[in-house]
Amino acid sequence: MVYVFYMAIALVIIGFKPLQRIVDFNGIYTKFVVLVTAFVLQPFGIVKGVEGSIIHLRGISLNILFGCNGLEAFLIYAAAVLAFRGSFKKKIIGISTGFFVLQLLNVIRIVALGVVGVYFHQYFYYFHIYIAQGIMIAVSLILFLGYISYAGKG
Repeated sequence: MVYVFYMAIALVIIGFKPLQRIVDFNGIYTKFVVLVTAFVLQPFGIVKGVEGSIIHLRGISLNILFGCNGLEAFLIYAAAVLAFRGSFKKKIIGISTGFFVLQLLNVIRIVALGVVGVYFHQYFYYFHIYIAQGIMIAVSLILFLGYISYAGKG
């Protein structure tokens, strides 16, 4: 029940329209992810431009929305860490580590999706749905299991 409470708070902070008019955490974060991903894709020579949450590549455009920007995976993980036992210090370390790992992995995931979309377009859907999402879910679970082991020590 504690987990559901933390997830509800996170989703209100991210999705509550009156709050979004003051500060749009999801929008700000999405723009950051888009810019970082486009920067990483530059050496491949396939970036045509960036427009809001969209990265235009040769032959394909990637629209990075909530659920694709890595924020949702992080919120699910962070709520689990907060709901599990552990000292405040361990929770901060667990959440910080999880944020870094999940966001780094997410940028790598989007870069890989871009490369697959440009060079192996026929496999894009399968790579996006079955491989890229599965890896994010698996890494989130592994991170949380690592946190459980870490928080349980001492």
